[in-house]
Amino acid sequence: MLVPRVPRAIAAPRKPHFARTYVQVLAAIVLGAAIGYLYPETGQSLKPLGDAFIKVVKMIIAPVIFLTIATGIAGMSDLQKVGRVA
Repeated sequence: MLVPRVPRAIAAPRKPHFARTYVQVLAAIVLGAAIGYLYPETGQSLKPLGDAFIKVVKMIIAPVIFLTIATGIAGMSDLQKVGRVA
């Protein structure tokens, strides 16, 4: 009895390690700690950039939360469920 040949599935190409987000975050943490330890004056000069980034993140959070809730309520089909959510 002959078994028909089935072509093998082609695997998706794997991302290199440096292209993964968690690796980039860990590398940035290590790099930031190294710069702060080895070159503290450079770390101090980069502080305004970090402070601005934190302020931008705080500024974006409120609209994202509001729009998420508004989209969720708008997508509900049963109006009685909306009353329980709001």
